[in-house]
Amino acid sequence: MSDVTRILSAIEQGDPHAAEQLMPLVYDELRKLAAQRLAQE
Repeated sequence: MSDVTRILSAIEQGDPHAAEQLMPLVYDELRKLAAQRLAQE
């Protein structure tokens, strides 16, 4: 199970701190995708 899947499961179960763990993972991935896009231009 990936970290994202585990955290999403915790959010569904009502863990109030799970979203705090999810945001850095999502943000890092979006930064990587943006950097790849900009490098192609």
